[in-house]
Amino acid sequence: MKFQVELFEKYNIPTPRYTSYPPANYFKDAEADKPDIKSIIEQSNKDQPRNISLYIHIPFCGQLCLYCGCNTHITQDKETMRRYVDTLLKEIDLLAKHLDKNRKVSQVHWGGGTPNYLPVEEVERIMQRLHTHFDFIATPEIAMECHPAHLTKAYADKLVEMGFNRLSFGVQDFSDKVLETVHREKPVIPIEEMVAYIQSFKNLSLNLDFIYGLPYQTLDSYQKTMQKALALHPDRLAVFSYAHVPWVKKQQKSLEKYGLPTAEEKIALFEMAYNLLAENHYEIIGLDHFAKPDDDLSIALKNKKLHRNFQGYCTLETTGQVYALGVSGISQMENAYLQNTKDLKKYEAAIQSGVFPVEKYYLVSNEEKIIRNIIEDIMCNMEVSLTGMAQKYGKTLEEIYAMTQVDTKALQQYEAEGFLHFSNHQLTLTPKGQFFMRIIAAAFDPNMKTNKKNFSKAL
Repeated sequence: MKFQVELFEKYNIPTPRYTSYPPANYFKDAEADKPDIKSIIEQSNKDQPRNISLYIHIPFCGQLCLYCGCNTHITQDKETMRRYVDTLLKEIDLLAKHLDKNRKVSQVHWGGGTPNYLPVEEVERIMQRLHTHFDFIATPEIAMECHPAHLTKAYADKLVEMGFNRLSFGVQDFSDKVLETVHREKPVIPIEEMVAYIQSFKNLSLNLDFIYGLPYQTLDSYQKTMQKALALHPDRLAVFSYAHVPWVKKQQKSLEKYGLPTAEEKIALFEMAYNLLAENHYEIIGLDHFAKPDDDLSIALKNKKLHRNFQGYCTLETTGQVYALGVSGISQMENAYLQNTKDLKKYEAAIQSGVFPVEKYYLVSNEEKIIRNIIEDIMCNMEVSLTGMAQKYGKTLEEIYAMTQVDTKALQQYEAEGFLHFSNHQLTLTPKGQFFMRIIAAAFDPNMKTNKKNFSKAL
C-alpha cells in the first residue's frame, strides 16, 4: 500500500487513543470527591463480562529510556522492590474480599516499568497469591512485557513453570545507535538466541514490540530492523508510533537535540514496515499490531470479536473486566474506571490502612457506554452498525445520533477521501481508512466538539 503523505499531514491532529472512553484525562479527583470504591467494585460483580482480567503494574526500571511514557521508578534497590511486592500482595488480599468467588480469571497481564526487572522469586510470590484467591479458566492468557536486557533463560524457565504463555519483548529497534541515543539498555542475551529459546516451548507465544519516530531512525536502518524481526518469526509484532509529549514526560525533551523524524519521514518508516509485514502474510490488527493469520487476534478480527483495553488488543474469549493492582494501574469495569495513585509512598500508606489507593475515578453513564461500544467497534473490528447498536441498547436511531452528536459532515469528508463507506447507518472502514481510525472514531465522540484536553497526534 502507498500512503499519501498529504492525507497524513492533513489529519495528523491531536486525538484520543481511545484505550478507554472517556479517555483517562477526563477522570476525576477521587481524593476530593471520595467515591465509595468498595461499592463500585462490588457492583462490578453483577455486570458483564463475568470474567476477571488482572493487570499487575511493576514500576521499576534500572535506567530511564528517554522516549518512555510509562509510570516508572528508577532504582537498583532490591529492598524497595521487596517492600512493593509486600504491599501489592496486601492489595490482592483487599481486592479479593470484594470480588465474587464464582468469577474466574481469564487474563493476567504484567506491565510496567519493567516487570522482569523484578527478581523472579517476587513474581512467583505474586502469582501464588493470585492462585490462592482466584480460580482461573482452563486456558487463561498470562502475559508479561519483558525488557531483553533483564531476561535470561533461567528467568524464562521460571515464568513457564508459573503458567506464563505469552511474552512481549520490548526490542524497540535493532540499531545500536538508536538504542544508545534513547538510553535503552542492550539485551543480556542476543535477541536471536533468546527468541529461539522462547520458541522452543510449545505453549509459549512471542510478541516483538518496536517504535518508529526515534532519533537516527532512517528508512534503511529501520528496514533492516523489520527484516531482522521477520526472520525471527514472532507470533505478533507491534510497531508503535513514538508519542512525543514532553509536557507530560519531561525527559522526552532531551531527544529534540538529536533531531526527531519529520511527519513525512515517520510515514515513510511505517509505510515500509506495513508493506514488509503484509508481504510476509501478517494481518494488521487495529492501527499498529500485526499477527500471523492463525493467531487468536487474526481469527477474532475475522469474526468481528476483537476487544481493546489499556493493555492492548485481546479476544472476547479472554476479555474480562480489568482490575489493576499496583501504582498507576487503571481498573476498567463496566460502569467505572479507577486509577491508583502514582506515588509509591501514598500507595503503601493506603494499603497499610486497608484502603484502596485510588487517586482518580470515573463513573460511566449509560450514554457513554453506548459511545464507548461504537468507538470500540471502529477501533477493533473496522465497522459499526448504528442500527445494531440501537437494537442492542433499546434506543432509537435518532437517540443514537443525538447522544453521539455524530459529525456527519466529517464522515462525508472521510468517505470522499476513501477512508470509509457509510450508508444505511452502517460504517465500514476501508484498508486506507484503517490508518485514520482514531479521527473517524472521534467523529462519534461528543466531547471532541468542545475539547480542551491535550492528546498526542493521531498518526
